[in-house]
Amino acid sequence: MTKVSVVMPAHNAAKTIKESINSVISQTFTDWELLVINDSSTDDTETIVSEYVQKDTRIKLLHTDKSVGKPFYPRNVGIQAASGRIIAFLDSDDVWLPTKLENQLPLFEDNDTAITFSYYEKFSTVQNESNKNRVIKSPETVSFKNALYGNPIGNLTGMYDTQKVGKIFYEDAGHEDYILWLTILKKGFIAKNTNTVEARYRVAEKSVSSNKGKAALWTWNIYRKTLGFNLFKASFCYALYMFKGVSKFLK
Repeated sequence: MTKVSVVMPAHNAAKTIKESINSVISQTFTDWELLVINDSSTDDTETIVSEYVQKDTRIKLLHTDKSVGKPFYPRNVGIQAASGRIIAFLDSDDVWLPTKLENQLPLFEDNDTAITFSYYEKFSTVQNESNKNRVIKSPETVSFKNALYGNPIGNLTGMYDTQKVGKIFYEDAGHEDYILWLTILKKGFIAKNTNTVEARYRVAEKSVSSNKGKAALWTWNIYRKTLGFNLFKASFCYALYMFKGVSKFLK
């Protein structure tokens, strides 16, 4: 297969970034580069990453020229610098399981698949966290049509093929990862799932993504502003999105 560029934004991630980097180093597929983008950290993040850079030439330390307080910007710095055909994403507090790249890369072999992804498991170091050790599953195949009613692709598992779609960058908007996947799928490509757990997502004590009200507003804005749907179509999609969300909560 071909080289994978792993994009990892990092802001004051000294407590968790070693575990994240080690999970990339432990991959059974070894043709990768890890681009760690230090986003104005004031802790020991830069020192920790620099030590890895000295030991492994596949690991590179980049810096943002400004801090905007949002992950889309350092991720875009990483995408711009990426030299691999496949671009993957891992935040500096999440981890991959060792077979992630090995199991996802073969799914790119057909011409229609531009994204591959997997199941992932939520975990937390916060006491009494209700989402602890919960596996998040998704459909086996995702198209633009069935991705409209909620994001089925966890950002820490998603990878895309630049040879098929070019470099696609994140937008400065809520649910920027969802917008990225929709942009690629709208071109007529599909996403394929390994149907296996290949990553672990750390639930932060004050996670932005856990704010359901914000998430709902972001989704509405995607329908109306990003995709340009009229009020009727946006309302229809939003109703199905809300129904799926409630159904998931009641399970």
